[in-house]
Amino acid sequence: MPEQKPWDETTGSGAISGAGAGGAMDLAVDEGTTLEKTPGGPEGTGPAGKPRSLWSDAWRDLRRNPVFIVSGLIILFLVVISIWPSLIADQDPLNCDLAKAQEGSRPGHPFGFDGQGCDVYTRTVYGARTSVAVGVLSTLGVSLLGGVLGGLAGFFGGGWDAVLSRITDIFFGIPVVLGGLVFLSVVASSTVWPVIGFIVLLGWPQIARIARGSVITVKQNDYVQAARALGASNSRMMLRHIAANAIAPVIVVATIALGTFISLEATLSYLGVGLKPPAVSWGIDISAASQYVRNAPHMLLWPAGALAVTVLAFIMLGDAVRDALDPKLR
Repeated sequence: MPEQKPWDETTGSGAISGAGAGGAMDLAVDEGTTLEKTPGGPEGTGPAGKPRSLWSDAWRDLRRNPVFIVSGLIILFLVVISIWPSLIADQDPLNCDLAKAQEGSRPGHPFGFDGQGCDVYTRTVYGARTSVAVGVLSTLGVSLLGGVLGGLAGFFGGGWDAVLSRITDIFFGIPVVLGGLVFLSVVASSTVWPVIGFIVLLGWPQIARIARGSVITVKQNDYVQAARALGASNSRMMLRHIAANAIAPVIVVATIALGTFISLEATLSYLGVGLKPPAVSWGIDISAASQYVRNAPHMLLWPAGALAVTVLAFIMLGDAVRDALDPKLR
């Protein structure tokens, strides 16, 4: 019987036994090198055979999700007309003629006129600017404030975490609409900034709790513990290792909350404590149309429909993002 060589270059037999304790590691390296050179890897890998990240997987799923595509197109349209409403509306929303009050549709005025003789179509288009601005700016403020406070509480724990938990409990006990009635009733400004400030003031605790729980989960992972053992500073661990892996739940909740903030602004404006004339807002128009709903239902139909479609689009977008970023659904 011929003598068996410890390493057969043709068949690779005896590779692990001949290499000793390090053979398995060498074999794994060889397999990893081969996989990396493969043009197309198996499921869950990129074009070069490398494992895809959570974000690349999420983007691949979102591109195939019709809910994301439909809601994204609606939101893109709303953003465009919010920035340039004159693209589809060539009239002044504050140009009113009492002689045309409560009149229905006519050429050049497809949505009719409101109780003051203002063009409902023009006011509906310009109302998107206010709603989108309030929703986006409120969401950014809430995410920044709540994400930072919740992330610090989850990372350091101890007394900081206990104090933040009690503060969030206090804010959760404040009814949002009642708080808006009290807070905004003493503000005389007709701009969006008091409404945005109020939403940020009462909206950050939810994001803070989500960020806190996500950071607590991520900081237990091995790569964070390894970075700590190697002497990484707290700021480096937070920015390089924890924040990027803990931000996904915050993005999901913030996307869904954006639609909620838009409806909250409309509710407060409807109650007369949010935006005030001469500001153009769907909530103001709905409030003004409520007393004419029997004689001129078109005054209520169009701004209320625009508000409903906008809120639904952001909620659908948030659901699609949640499904794409949730590893349990893969």
